[in-house]
Amino acid sequence: MAQRQVTVESEVGLHARPAATFVQTAAAAPVDITVAKGGGQPVNAKSILAVLSLDVRQGDTVVIAAEGEGAEEIVDKLALIASAP
Repeated sequence: MAQRQVTVESEVGLHARPAATFVQTAAAAPVDITVAKGGGQPVNAKSILAVLSLDVRQGDTVVIAAEGEGAEEIVDKLALIASAP
């Protein structure tokens, strides 16, 4: 299992284009991936509706977790997307 906490830097948070990129990247990975906002309940990172429901805004902290072969690599990729300005 791999897990990483990151601060969202995008002015729009994890909404619209950043959320779509995040979900598309997660969906392409053959592992189980979740994302949670600031210690809240984790949601499926492969679901655009679930990710948008978190209402992640600029400055919020999220925890990305994955389990399975290649988990560390996908967590690193998603952390880069989430923390991009």
